[in-house]
Amino acid sequence: MAHTPCTVSDVMTRTVYAVGQEAGFKEIVETMERRKVSALPVLAGEGRVIGVVSEADLLPKEEFREVDPSRLEQLDRLDDVRKAGALTARELMSAPALTVRAGDTVAQAARTMAHKSVKRLPVVDGQGMLEGIVSRSDLLKVFLRSDAELAAEIRTEIVGRLFPAAVDDISVEVADGMVTLRGPLRGRALRAVAARLVRAVEGVVDVTFHVTGPAPARTGPAAGTFGS
Repeated sequence: MAHTPCTVSDVMTRTVYAVGQEAGFKEIVETMERRKVSALPVLAGEGRVIGVVSEADLLPKEEFREVDPSRLEQLDRLDDVRKAGALTARELMSAPALTVRAGDTVAQAARTMAHKSVKRLPVVDGQGMLEGIVSRSDLLKVFLRSDAELAAEIRTEIVGRLFPAAVDDISVEVADGMVTLRGPLRGRALRAVAARLVRAVEGVVDVTFHVTGPAPARTGPAAGTFGS
């Protein structure tokens, strides 16, 4: 059976510090300092995430402390100018909150972070209630999988299915997440498929091929078949 993709629930932090929407500016700063975090989910009611307040949301108050924003700044940085005068989390937060679900894959969360240029995402349930938080460093935990675990998955789920006739003659070597497939890996197109599938395995850094010798006569299922 194929390896189940790693999900957000596998890597997220379940102890989350948050503030209510009426939390004051100084309370937010003190909470960030005390908890050693750079952003806080903002909650309404019984714990529904309605926004996120980060250090970036707080900085305009200090930036514009000594000088008033110029007319150009007022036009170009309207949101920052507004936040310079904000007093509560509701006024400071970025909303609506960008969130993920616990069942989303790590790859999905990584794409969301990359496309939206954020460093962390609150994890919510179907009703928007806070369940945890996932950060960039959490998503990188997939690269902590052992080389032996990676090699076993690649041999069983990829090599065994793409190259069934030559599986006993193909070695799978993994060192620090770098995968080397060595043996009679016939067919450039098939190797391209193998490369794509290996790189998709969570924890793999890259893959190279060392093709040796002619391919043995086919005795098993049709080469190139990948499925159940």
